Amino acid sequence: MSLLAQIQSPDDVKKLTLEELPQLAQEIRERVIATTSKNGGHVGPNLGVVELTIGLHRVFNTPVDRFCFDVSHQGYIHKLLTGRNDERFDHIRTSDGYSGFLTRAESEHDAFGVGHAGTALSAALGMAVARDKRGTAEHVVALCGDAAFTCGITMEALNNVAGSTKRLIIILNDNKWSIAKNVGALSRYFNELITTPIYNRLNDDIESLLQKIPGGESIIKFGTKWKQETKDFFVSSSLFEKFGIRYIGPIDGHDQKQVEHYLEFARNAEQPVLLHILTEKGRGYNVAIENPERFHGASPFDVKTGKGVPSASGTPPKYQDVMGETLVKLAHADKKVVGITAAMPSGTGLNILEKELPNQFFDVGIAEEHAVLFAAGMATSGYHPICAIYSTFLQRAYDQIIHDVALQNLPVLFCMDRAGLSPNDGATHHGLFDLSYLRCVPGIVVMAPANEDELADMMATGLAYQGAAFIRYPRGNAVGIPIKEKPEAIEVGKAQRLQSGSDIDIWAIGAMVADAEKLARCLSENGIEAGVVNARFVKPLDTVLLAESAQSTRLIVTMEDHVITGGLGSAVMEALQTADLHSCPVERIGWPDAFIEHGSSVNKLRDENGLSPQAILECVIAKFAKVAALQT
Repeated sequence: MSLLAQIQSPDDVKKLTLEELPQLAQEIRERVIATTSKNGGHVGPNLGVVELTIGLHRVFNTPVDRFCFDVSHQGYIHKLLTGRNDERFDHIRTSDGYSGFLTRAESEHDAFGVGHAGTALSAALGMAVARDKRGTAEHVVALCGDAAFTCGITMEALNNVAGSTKRLIIILNDNKWSIAKNVGALSRYFNELITTPIYNRLNDDIESLLQKIPGGESIIKFGTKWKQETKDFFVSSSLFEKFGIRYIGPIDGHDQKQVEHYLEFARNAEQPVLLHILTEKGRGYNVAIENPERFHGASPFDVKTGKGVPSASGTPPKYQDVMGETLVKLAHADKKVVGITAAMPSGTGLNILEKELPNQFFDVGIAEEHAVLFAAGMATSGYHPICAIYSTFLQRAYDQIIHDVALQNLPVLFCMDRAGLSPNDGATHHGLFDLSYLRCVPGIVVMAPANEDELADMMATGLAYQGAAFIRYPRGNAVGIPIKEKPEAIEVGKAQRLQSGSDIDIWAIGAMVADAEKLARCLSENGIEAGVVNARFVKPLDTVLLAESAQSTRLIVTMEDHVITGGLGSAVMEALQTADLHSCPVERIGWPDAFIEHGSSVNKLRDENGLSPQAILECVIAKFAKVAALQT
């Protein structure tokens, strides 16, 4: 029987000898590689923290002691050691399996649910202060990746640690990578710390050094300040000690004995401690080590070769690639067009611009708020920034969108990838709220393409607009229609009539336009004539065409890949009310007012939430029957 198979709880990890732990680590790595090869998932981040996570569960006692994982895409090992090494782990990130992130609803060992970067330290500090106020003795550990320190919220939390608690343990998991290569001054700072191991040796031995100096005993009595200054004479002072946090490191994150030694030191410390632990992303799997960006979050792959499952011949391009290639065209035509991303060049398609026109490409790290403000600053100076950020991550920069871009009417184009569902990643990554949180902002344009050619045209539209413009589009492959050589701007606020019908008019936007056309055909087979409108814009809405719809049909149906609250359907009903055309009934089709969990596919999640094609058809037929009965 394998060692991993014997682990039912963290208590079982503690029973193992130090000599048995390398075997356990190897078995864990094999389990993670085998599972992610089938389901996809975060391969590299998890392989890098095996020894660290084992050490944490041997030194601390969850769920009493509390771990806050930053992002938590490195939480698979934690799941395996806390009773989740079962069939649901085999199906992780699918409808039948565990979440790919930590979630409080899944286990008492998951102290804090998370899916975005930079949250761990603030949450952990809140837990530590609550503990202090209760007068209890549990430990709180914040596990932060090096990339998380580019988040402003992490720096805000650092500023509050020393003044808030005397007992907090911070793990800086330094693998020198985020999703893409780390950028910025903090990344360089960590590299400097790595190359200066003398720092902590001096910290530990400074008193011995002073004792050898004439008068050293009196100097020791003089106190900590002189001690710190003496240390600073030899090496640059740690940033963290300026915040009142004891810095220890760097530590070999794959030396189990060393990891546990320093974790025990931190556990017994009477001041906030940061352990700087060096790990190797993809440890134990050479393919992942050689390709850290691709194996950060991988699709299913062949274990032996690391190669992904090839796309079928003739598969349409991904929306992100269409965006990236169109941006290159626009940037070639205008040198003042620049692309900005927050640590997601590959995920957004901006890696194409980075390769082709690196001087017009900017990656600011995991700092969405800064990305938006940075774009605003460039816009004031005559540049045309295109800010590419996932819909779910753009939520973090809402204040900057309103006060720094929209209020000043600055021409910034936002390309919101992953709008709609991100099925395997789940609730933290679905982009289901952007129409709602953007529609209320004055003066902006919000649009969604029905296909890849329309995406290119909307990018030209957004660049031409003298204000903030937003384009939302889904994850994955586009429709498969030809793309014009040169994108053409669309009239702002102009919808597109695709077909006419006397009974129902279906207003759809984005990815739901194709579904609307299929629905119209099915309705026709049931004796109901339905028209289809590609809304294209949710702000401003085409109120002229909408008025015609309300006056010429018996029912308007709206369809959107977005929560039903505040989206296209809401915009249509508001517009009809304003125009005193509210007598025309509206049936809204969209995601329910709930957080949608992870699932195997978009279709699977639609089925589970009453949005399958058949369920939508039955809903619309039933609604039309009620309307027809009332109107006769």
